[in-house]
Amino acid sequence: MQGRATLKRHAALVDRMATALGVDLEEATLRGEMAFDDLADAVLRCTGCAAPCACDRWLDALQVPADAPPDFCRNAPLLTGLVAAAHRR
Repeated sequence: MQGRATLKRHAALVDRMATALGVDLEEATLRGEMAFDDLADAVLRCTGCAAPCACDRWLDALQVPADAPPDFCRNAPLLTGLVAAAHRR
């Protein structure tokens, strides 16, 4: 089982990545574009990443909203789908 600090760190990374892509995870959940379990799974997928520091650096260096998550993001398919759903609205 993951420790509390690890889960909090990766939950923050998932939220920061979504925000960088213009996705509001809470709104996406309320709209039914993703289930709460999908969010929990995204955080768990993120905890399996071998390079969370690379994610931090990518997010810190971002000057404008990103069009897509970086190739190394384990949640790229989920986030890309949420970006597409946001554009359809």
